[in-house]
Parts: sequence; structure tokens; C-alpha cells
Amino acid sequence: MSYLVCKFGGTSVATASALTQIKKILDLDTRRKILVLSAPGLSSGIVTKVTDHLITIAEKTLKNKDVRRDVGAVKKRFITNYTELGLSEEVILEVLSELDVRITQNKEHPEKLRDSIVACGEEFNANLFSQYLNLCDTPAEFVCPQSIGLRVSSVYGDAQPTEEGMKNLEEIAAIADSGKVVVFPGFYGIAEDGSVATFSRGGSDLTGALIAEAIGAIEYENWTDVNGILSANPKVVSDPEQIPALTYKEMRELSYMGFNVFHEEAVKPVTEKKIPIRLRNTNNLSNPGTLIVSDRLPDERDVIGIAAASGFCLFNIQKYLMNREKGFGRRTLQIFEELGLSYEHSPSGVDDLSVVLDQNQLQPGTVNSIIRKIEDELSPDSIRTEFGLSLIVVVGEGLLHKIGVLAAAAQAFADAGININIVNQGSSEISIIFGIDSADEDKAVRVLYDSFFNDDTDDE
Repeated sequence: MSYLVCKFGGTSVATASALTQIKKILDLDTRRKILVLSAPGLSSGIVTKVTDHLITIAEKTLKNKDVRRDVGAVKKRFITNYTELGLSEEVILEVLSELDVRITQNKEHPEKLRDSIVACGEEFNANLFSQYLNLCDTPAEFVCPQSIGLRVSSVYGDAQPTEEGMKNLEEIAAIADSGKVVVFPGFYGIAEDGSVATFSRGGSDLTGALIAEAIGAIEYENWTDVNGILSANPKVVSDPEQIPALTYKEMRELSYMGFNVFHEEAVKPVTEKKIPIRLRNTNNLSNPGTLIVSDRLPDERDVIGIAAASGFCLFNIQKYLMNREKGFGRRTLQIFEELGLSYEHSPSGVDDLSVVLDQNQLQPGTVNSIIRKIEDELSPDSIRTEFGLSLIVVVGEGLLHKIGVLAAAAQAFADAGININIVNQGSSEISIIFGIDSADEDKAVRVLYDSFFNDDTDDE
């Protein structure tokens, strides 16, 4: 049988009532046999996520500080939720006792200890929820990375799955075939030495995607507290359209520029098998959400989203006949590499080359070091720097065939009095990136949205 893999985020598991909603969602479709749960997140009156409590516990443990109050806060969340759902406090405390064990671990490897503690939120939640389902006469089994063998690299805080780990995940399908609901904790795997290693923050999305790939799921449902992906930031644009469907590539472009609805690393595992991802709202089952697929219908919007991110800087290098100097671009980028810097974009002209960086990488003195190395090694005619830039991206597979998108965006900026510092369109041609002064960021997003979404000629 083919299954839906369902991942539920922190707000969807934050309270007892939220957890009962998950049970309702399961009952609506018998193909929902594999669940991935996050740690309890925020809700009304709850201002701290369980994971944040656990991070604090790990930090204090490493500094030999008293953690009893923080441990008590974590345990209270689980006791409150699951006693309300009918589990005995004795059963709950037995599961939670593992936290007491982990805070007494060897501190010689701080990253190992941190990951071991921080992963408790997902592990405890999945374990207890499986027991709740069994209490409701829904056969369920708690399956964790330790028991199934989800092997990952020993990069604590940013682990990646191994081939062996992916192969072992295939066994989950057999458990679901037996009629049981599999409840799996997100966010972590097991390193070669058996220690817990977490993915990057938000990595429960990745766990769900890995399982979906391993078992060949018919769809990966990612449940959260929003209806789907919006075409622009609702804090900037009033009532932006919900995107009904977008492609993996479009999602990757939007994630890069700050659309944080879905963990960007989680797109990759499902792309090869073309498994659709559907983002849905746990509390609004009538909304079909947003579907992420390999290809979408050609009659849908050419431009599907507008996103923005700030905190960038630009180094513009000018040199006459640069285009005839072999290796100039390579040597330029090598300078940034040697200084431990990654770059975002590198648009160029005949006699000039720009390098755009995330300026948060820069330390005091870094700019001076960059300029000195460029002058010493490349002998440019001039170097110009700009700071406080925002990157605005217009995204859509339809840009491959649409004429005049760049012109329309430039006209919208001109009409609003916004100066464009850089323009970059990648070889994929599904996005156009504009660099502008950060002071104009919100205005830029609004005028582009008005141009592409409030103009009836867009779909003609």
C-alpha cells in the first residue's frame, strides 16, 4: 500500500487539543500511517518552545549550572499535555526520565551532549503520542532513529543522512503494512558511534522528507499553523494570494530569500522521486494548502512569488579590458574564499565584476583585508563598496517564456523612485534578483506585488 507521510510542526503539537486534532486528521484518511512529530512549540499563553528550554538546559549543563527549574519546565509541558489525553503521570515520567540521564553525560564532547539533550523534545513527544494513539484503540508504534538505524554524519547540529541510514528507513513501510501507525521523532539521527546528532534547526521537515523518499510515499504532507505558502510576506503586503502550486525549483528560490515555511534542505530528498509536498494548516482542514511538485500547469501565474532579504553588501571591481584577462573572475572569487567568505551572487559587465556577500560574515578589518588583497593581486582601476543592501527576488517558472518581466519590474521601481543597484538573472531563468537600498525593501516588495498580482494583464 502507498502511504502519506505526515509531519506536524511545533504549533501543531503544542497542546493537548492540538494533539487531538492530529488524531482527527489521521482518521480522515487511512493512508496517513506514518507521522513525524516536532517538539511542542508555541501556543496561546506558551511563550517558550520546548526545544528552546532544552537548548538552555544543554548550555547550563556544560557550564555546571543548576538546571532543575528548566528541566521542570520541560517535564511540565509533557505532563500537562498527556495527562489531559489520558496517560498516567507515572508512564509520562518514565519516558521523561531519559532527560535526567542525558544531562549527566560526559562533557568532553560538548556538541554531542548538546544534541543528545536538544533532541529529547521530538523523541519524548513521538513516544508519548504513540502511547496516546494506542489508548484510543489506534494501533501505533514508536519508531526512532536508534531503533530503525537512521545513520547520519557526525556533524553535530548539521548532520546529513548516510546511504545506510536511508536504506534502513525503508523498513518503516513494513511496519505500516502491518496496520500500525508509525510515530517517528523528527530533527535527529544516529552518528556512527551511536550518539545523537541533530539536523539544523527546523530539521523535522527534513526527517519527514527522508522517510517519504525512502518508502516512496505518494505525498508528503507538512502540517503547520498557516494555510500554505503566500505570494508575498503578509507583514509587508496586505492579504497576499495563497500559492496553490509551485515547483521544487520555485520553492528553493523562495526559501533562499526568506520564505521560512519549509526547511530548504527538505526539498532535495523528494525531488528525484518527484514526491509532491503539500503544506497544510492543522486548524483549517477545508483549505487544500500549497502543493510543491516537479511541474505545474502552464496556465497558472508566470510570477508566483516575491521575496526579500536584507543584510547584504557589494564589492564592485572595475578594470579596463578585464574581459581579456584570463582567470580574473576565478582569482577574484579565490580572494573571498581565502578569507573564509562565501558569496551570494557575482553579476558582471565588460569591464566590471561585482561580488555580493552576506555582510554578517564580515568581522572588523575584513573589508580592509578584501580591498588590500584585490588591489595587490588584481590591480583594478577602482573598487567600490556598498553596504546595507536588500535583495528582492521575483520567482516563477513562467519567466522562461514570459516577455517583459524585467522591464515591468524596472518600471515599477522607477515609478516608486527606487534605485536598482544590481540586477541578476540566473541561468535557470526562473528568478530575477534586484539589489536595492534596504530602506526601500518593503516598498519594493509592495510595488512589485501590485505590478504582478494586482494587474489583470498578468494572466492574459
